[in-house]
Amino acid sequence: MALKSKHNVEPMFSMSSMTDIIFLLLIFFMLTSSFITPSGLPVNLPTSRASTLELQKVSVTITKNLDYYVNDKKVSKAMLEGELKSKLKGTEGVVVLHIDESVPTQHLVNVAGIATKLEAKVSIATKPN
Repeated sequence: MALKSKHNVEPMFSMSSMTDIIFLLLIFFMLTSSFITPSGLPVNLPTSRASTLELQKVSVTITKNLDYYVNDKKVSKAMLEGELKSKLKGTEGVVVLHIDESVPTQHLVNVAGIATKLEAKVSIATKPN
């Protein structure tokens, strides 16, 4: 008596559907990852308990040696307003301040005053506590 099954199971496994899933996951993670680029300058940021992420258009960095940088480009204190004005044209006006914790507060106030005069929002970068 020869009993045979009408449904044969194929022992081969197709990887094409698995590669589709991998590519979809890769695209998903690339699109949902954060688009915030940290400043590459050596600055020791102060810590804060309440820290939010801000999409930075213009970054102003003041190092402990009181060197001023706008988007990683070194500028003098006198040229700071002109450089900010040229960078803020056509954007929504968000300035993120990366200021070393050893820098006196007066420098922060000066830069924030220039950005406010140019009608830009000012945000201070901190490390999470």
